[in-house]
Amino acid sequence: MSLRKLKIILEMIKFEHSIFALPFAFMGAVLGNIVVEQTWPTWMEILWVTVAMVGARSAAMSLNRLIDRFIDAKNPRTANRAIPAGLISIAEVVIFIVVSFAVLFFAAFQLNPLAVKLLPLAVFVLILYSYTKRFTWLCHFVLGVAIGFGPLGGWVATTGQVDGTGLLLFISVLFWTAGFDIMYACQDTDFDRKEGLYSMPSRFGIGKALMIARGCHVITFFGLLSLYMIADLSIWFLVGVLISGAILLYEHSLVKPTDLSKLDVAFFNMNGILSMVMFTFTMLDLVIS
Repeated sequence: MSLRKLKIILEMIKFEHSIFALPFAFMGAVLGNIVVEQTWPTWMEILWVTVAMVGARSAAMSLNRLIDRFIDAKNPRTANRAIPAGLISIAEVVIFIVVSFAVLFFAAFQLNPLAVKLLPLAVFVLILYSYTKRFTWLCHFVLGVAIGFGPLGGWVATTGQVDGTGLLLFISVLFWTAGFDIMYACQDTDFDRKEGLYSMPSRFGIGKALMIARGCHVITFFGLLSLYMIADLSIWFLVGVLISGAILLYEHSLVKPTDLSKLDVAFFNMNGILSMVMFTFTMLDLVIS
């Protein structure tokens, strides 16, 4: 595969949007080891968590683009994506998917036995998500599970266990993801209804869907607040939670049922900032306290 084709694939899967999930994966890895082992994870553990996350996201996004190629071709918003536009072949995308999954598997085997045992479940959810909008409007929550496996995977990678605190972080990220995915799906409401696709906006309308998204983000906020109390963290983590809550409020102020013009700002900018804020203040908490 040429560098030009690789660049096309990386643009297709929005590789730069790894910033959504990576900070929470690092947060899970570092916080988990501090809470459970009372020590910092090794640099090699962080390296393999990073490699696993990049492999998982690359495989999942490429698979999603491959499975949805016929739907994307019909949707004016997505018709210029690499596969329907003919910029990349099916075979080249399949090769990239296989390599990405291989990278994920290799990284998991460098960590611990539990990470390997949970790998089939993670791969199943990554594959399942791409099909869910064909049969359930709960598809946003399946994506939430897939992204939530990032911080939970980081937690497992450095601790070798799953506990209540790690699951609380998983649930917080699950509802954060589901909330912003519901918001993002609002722009395809008419198309989804026309094509018989399932989503919260196509099922309940944009107004109710945005209310559900707000509810998801309320759960995220209180989940992170509960994490602050349960993990016995300091004021720095709480500051991060409060800033993240303010970001979520601002994000929702940008999107209205009658005006979706600022949806990209709300989706890309605000959520990228939020994940970085939570990781930064988690690190401040653990370093200073």
